[in-house]
Amino acid sequence: MCRVLAREVSSHVGKTVCLQGFLHWKRDLGGIRFVLLRDRSGVVQVVVDRRFELPLAESSMRVVGRVVENPKAPGGYEVVAEELEFYAKAVEPSPIEIPKEEWRASPEALLEYRYVSLRGEKARAPLKLQAALVRGFRSYLDAQGFTEIFTPKIVSAGAEGGSNLFGVDYFERRAYLAQSPQLYKQIMVGVFERVYEVAPVFRAEQHATSRHLNEYLSLDVEMGFIRSEEDVMALEEELLRAMLEEARSSAGFEARLLEVEWPNTQEMPRLEHKEARRILREELGLPVGADLNEEAERALGAWAKERWGVDFLFVTKYPESARPFYAYPEGDGLTRGFDLLFRGLEITSGGQRIHQHEVLVEQLRRKGHDPAQFAGYLEVFKYGMPPHGGFAIGAERLTQKLAGLPNVRYARAFPRDRHRLTP
Repeated sequence: MCRVLAREVSSHVGKTVCLQGFLHWKRDLGGIRFVLLRDRSGVVQVVVDRRFELPLAESSMRVVGRVVENPKAPGGYEVVAEELEFYAKAVEPSPIEIPKEEWRASPEALLEYRYVSLRGEKARAPLKLQAALVRGFRSYLDAQGFTEIFTPKIVSAGAEGGSNLFGVDYFERRAYLAQSPQLYKQIMVGVFERVYEVAPVFRAEQHATSRHLNEYLSLDVEMGFIRSEEDVMALEEELLRAMLEEARSSAGFEARLLEVEWPNTQEMPRLEHKEARRILREELGLPVGADLNEEAERALGAWAKERWGVDFLFVTKYPESARPFYAYPEGDGLTRGFDLLFRGLEITSGGQRIHQHEVLVEQLRRKGHDPAQFAGYLEVFKYGMPPHGGFAIGAERLTQKLAGLPNVRYARAFPRDRHRLTP
């Protein structure tokens, strides 16, 4: 007998079906007992008589029974059990009562016992939503002639030359976990012209906030033969629309469960960094530096929503002091670099890159770096590189703001932050 998923029982009324999943919840009403069976698609109510012994919740199980209508059951249907088998019985009570799991209840417990809490429908829903976003990311870029690449995650130097690197012992040398595939994806523009990567990156930043992770999934894009950063931003606009459409169509159940408010993707206005700082100071009364902090980002997001009714906002023309050495200089101390804010949170950093060897060497020196440490990266620029640019989307941050999660950690199955190395 073929397996039927919980979400499919409504199309099998009057028929005998086989269900497999986990004992989500049980209730004894004297002469009759009810069980909720949970599988990857959802939950279904099962009516169990006294001849079957019920173990602890979360035991894995198999049920064979007849589907009947019951308006009081979840979804309006239930299965009357004829056969009941348990593959592996739980040996102790679950540390998390999954049917009662809520985002704002014992957040540390939800993370500490992640191997169990992820089984909950609401806990796993953001991961399903994120998988759809990533699928949309790949599908759109493939259709636009991009090639997926796979770059090293053990490197000899940081892509941005900063100190936020995790050091590792690599035989007789010191190496680091990659903080970005930036240098490699630029090199690969000289090979394929249009490239992308979906991979983890590592940042040794001692944050303990609701928006920072020390390991996160970076969705990186780089493209050659551009006219300016405007081409890059135009690509990202279309890419985000495609990603969100994929999430809407293939993760609709999870979106409804999370009560996702779909963003306005029709308009993604540009605001120059200098003007953004003026608005923050003069209109919103916030002191700001060259790089916008999270309070400034939230304020700008709220301002843009009120002023223009938008959820996405590009902040453009960042100053050189707030950008890495490879950012294309615009003149007057500015670059062709941008950030993209989504509901007041930076989800993207990007821009046009320098493609001339001599300019790159000079910018490295100006930033206090030794060009010799970037010799492998610089080599390719001796042989002709096209004007190019790109960006990186933080998958967890995008998921967090789309799903309305209180903490970015809930947008990763097993988050790594300043204090967490397990589970």
